[in-house]
Amino acid sequence: MLHRLQRFLHWEATPKPEYDLSSQIYEELKPFRLPIILVILIFLFGTLGYIWIDGADVFTAFYQTGITFTTVGYGEMYQMSDNGRLFSLFLIVAGFGIFSLAVGVMIEVIQKGKLVPLLKERRMLYKIARLKKHFVICYHTQFTIELTNELRKAHIPFVVISPEEDLEKIAREYNYPFFIQAEPHTDLAMKKSHLSSAKGLITLSKNIADNIAIISSVRLFEKELERIPYYIMSIADKNTDVEKLIKLGADEVINPNKLMAQRATAIAKDHKVKNLLEEFLYSDTNVNIEELKVPKKSWILFKKLKESHLRDLTGCSVVGIKNKNGKFTPMPKGDIVIQPDDILYVMGTKDGLKMARKLLRASSKPKETQYV
Repeated sequence: MLHRLQRFLHWEATPKPEYDLSSQIYEELKPFRLPIILVILIFLFGTLGYIWIDGADVFTAFYQTGITFTTVGYGEMYQMSDNGRLFSLFLIVAGFGIFSLAVGVMIEVIQKGKLVPLLKERRMLYKIARLKKHFVICYHTQFTIELTNELRKAHIPFVVISPEEDLEKIAREYNYPFFIQAEPHTDLAMKKSHLSSAKGLITLSKNIADNIAIISSVRLFEKELERIPYYIMSIADKNTDVEKLIKLGADEVINPNKLMAQRATAIAKDHKVKNLLEEFLYSDTNVNIEELKVPKKSWILFKKLKESHLRDLTGCSVVGIKNKNGKFTPMPKGDIVIQPDDILYVMGTKDGLKMARKLLRASSKPKETQYV
């Protein structure tokens, strides 16, 4: 109850990054310690000096020290003695010296050029820490540009990791909302990208060795966290490399050359019909295909597909069924019997797929009136 109230009032603690840059930022800010200490000491010295010399009260002495030290020029706040005026001259000179020191320190820090990038990266890490079920995309390539465009259209969050020095400029050009400049296979990059909360990872390097290193590192990271397996996708130009990456732990490896050849062949066979799946899945029709595993207690088990009235109730269509032995049946007929552990490939809208999941999870047959 308390947790719900905190969420309603937005009192929940801000998620923190897995990698903290505070120590590095502190190292860059260390040169400012001396000017700050000197300012505090001069205020203390000046306040006590005015109290001792002219008997001023604490607030007046503190205020007089401030306007004198900063050379604001408001004048005397009380009837000051000659000794008090001499003391004021000392504070003015000390203020000028400390101000010059602070400016010198600031110029030195800016010239090093590390503080501003660290502050920007820290702000980026806090934004990434709020992400959940996102994808981590490794390396900036032409594939990355096209992929991120599609992910944005589908409202799927993502983080791009790439070692380019000018990644910030690249991110602005290609509209990467979240990015990390690092070598993707390192533990540091995985922590900065908040991989622990990610849904999966996509590695798009043209070098097969880079993809191998990332897949191996992610699987080890996954075991250390003792979490459910990540969904890992990669690319490869050779069939031998595709097999190698799958053996090493990739869930899906795409061969761009083969994919392009298949697409070209399909269009060559019938140039009037471009890819029907592309029209459904990659356009703004809000239609998708989802794998729905039939639960062991589902009422639909050992019944014919047409008896489920899936299309009548949800508007979705079963375009394929895969049994527990891996046999796939495309465009199944209504007489096919649903077996335990069958996976239904269902095509429909987002709302329709949600209703289909609910229908399959039901342990008893819904009322006939529900189909009207």
